[in-house]
This record gives sequence, structure tokens and C-alpha cells, in this order.
Amino acid sequence: MREHSVTRRERVVEAVRLRGEVRVADLADELGVSVVTLRRDVEELARQGKVRRGHGVARSLAPAQPLPHGGAPVGLIVPEHHSYLFEAVRGARTALEGAGVRMAMHIAQHVPGAEQTMARQALEQGARGLLIAPRWRTADAPALDERWMAELPVPAVLLERAAAPGSALHAMDSVRSDHWYGAHLALEHLIGLGHRRIVLAARDDSPTARTLRAAFAEIARARPEVEAWTTVLSSQHATPEPPPEGEGAAPPVELAAVLSEHRATAAVLHADVDALMLVQQLRDAGVRVPEECSVVAYDDMVAALGSPPLTAVSPPKEELGRVAAELLLHRLEHPRGVAPEAVRHVGLLPELKIRGSAVEV
Repeated sequence: MREHSVTRRERVVEAVRLRGEVRVADLADELGVSVVTLRRDVEELARQGKVRRGHGVARSLAPAQPLPHGGAPVGLIVPEHHSYLFEAVRGARTALEGAGVRMAMHIAQHVPGAEQTMARQALEQGARGLLIAPRWRTADAPALDERWMAELPVPAVLLERAAAPGSALHAMDSVRSDHWYGAHLALEHLIGLGHRRIVLAARDDSPTARTLRAAFAEIARARPEVEAWTTVLSSQHATPEPPPEGEGAAPPVELAAVLSEHRATAAVLHADVDALMLVQQLRDAGVRVPEECSVVAYDDMVAALGSPPLTAVSPPKEELGRVAAELLLHRLEHPRGVAPEAVRHVGLLPELKIRGSAVEV
């Protein structure tokens, strides 16, 4: 499912803000839309006075400013087409600009080794520190990045990712959401409303998704109130690997059938873009939300826009970027080799936004 135009245009404004000027064709490629669509976005943003149009480019309204610290930026590496981390970018930018440091964003494509290529590019452009949010679609993907990340010649902070215990990256600074606590919030809310049979429909193509699935199973198994639970994929595109050559995509989960099979009265749905589609699927199958199925979404990117608006677990996305940037700034001022300090693994707790898509049974 493509991004909503409002979200996409926010990303356009952010990219122009960060870079000063960006080619429409390049940005269209990064956002996964046609040049025609992106050109229309730029025209609308220019009409709203948010960017300036040029021949094939979009420009910032702000005048060019001299770069502090000799022009040395901090590099931020994020995967393409990842709206969730886009909010973290905003928080990082605010913290860095407040400290007089420019941020240079590098967008990694969904191919093996993309983050390493972007890191090399950032270093060649003079980055004196890095914030890195690897895609890590599969469980074994982090091992492919361990060596080069551990050997980076500048301070670096993992953003919304955690290294495996005992791995080479375990001694790397990191800031992430506590998704175990997020799963706890969702289940505690539903159990408190009297639900005893609960389904998790979740993605399986990111560290967040895998942590959420494992946490849900652990918590549900340990709670005596939960009589039955199961996990299924939330989307046909939610798997870590594409289908084998010659095979089509897996059919989407039939959530209504899963609920019926397990006599479930509630569902936790990750991510919330998938959640909106699954709620529509339930409606089409004659299942009313929340009267016949209570729903808690996870991510809270667009959950409030649902019909009904979805109760959601909301990780502190913007604060993630801010805290990670502040940690990197601290590390730049106090390098471990000069003034040794303990490596920091920072976990930020999500919160539950109650909007009425979950009711008592």
C-alpha cells in the first residue's frame, strides 16, 4: 500500500529542508512514486508556500546558511520507503540543528549491503558521526553488518535497532523502543477489558516485527487469563523474503476466519497501515469493530484515521531520533578512546493511545 499523499508530501518538505535542493526525479525514485506524481506534490507544496519550484528541482525557502564546525555533518542512514523512521528523522534533525550541527540523510535501498555503501558515501563526504537504522529484514541480516559497523572510524549510534547479545555490535551505542513493553500494553489493555482469546496479526520483516511477535507469545503464554492465542501474518507482503521465483505472493490472511477458528474476541494488528486494511476486511466479512472484535493497532502512524479510530500502541518515534542524536553528540564531545565512558543501550517505552476500537466483553 502506497503512502497517503499527506505523509508523502511531509517527506518531500523534510527532504528539501535537509538538503536545500533536491531533484524531483531523484526524490520520486527514493519515495517509490512516478515523477509525474512527485511533480504534482511539489506544485501543491509550492502553492502552499512550503517549497520553491525550480526547473526539475524543489528548493528550500530558507536561505543557505554557513555550516558550523567546518561544515562537517552527521550522517543519518535510513531505509527507503520507511515512514515509521521518517518521524525519527524529524527528532534527530531538531536535536542536531539545535546544537549547530548539520544532518545529511542517506537513504539505503532494500538490497544487501546498501547501508554499508551509504556509510562509505557519508564518510567520503566528511561525516564525523553516524546514526544508522538498518532495515534488517531477516533474522540473520545483522550478522552481515557486524564487521563493518564495529570497525567504523567515527562514533555511531544504532537507531531503533538492538544488537544480538555477545555480537560484535553489542558494544555499540543504541537507542530503540521497548517493543516488549508495547506488546505488554496491548495485551494488558485487552485482558483488562475481559478478552480471553486474542489474535496477533503482525508483520515478520523487521526487528520490530520479530520482537513484537516473540513478546506477544511470551506474555500471552504466561498470563493465566488468556485461554487461547495465535499469531498470523498481517499482510501478504509482510514476510522477510520475496516468494520463490515463479510463485505468486502468498494470499492475504483471512482474519475473520482466524478469529472464528479460535473464537477470538480481540486482535492486535501490526503495523497500523495493515491494521486499517484488516479492519476493512473484517467489515467486508460482516465482523463489526469493536462490537464483535476489539482491535489494538501497533505503530500509530495512521491508526487515528481509521473508521473507527484505532486504539494503538505508539512507540516514541520522534523522541527516538532526538535521543539518538543527543547520544551521538555526547559521544562526539567525549570519544571513548579519549575519555572512556560506558556504552549505552537506551530503551524508550511506548504508550497506549485509547481511541475506542477496543471495548469490554
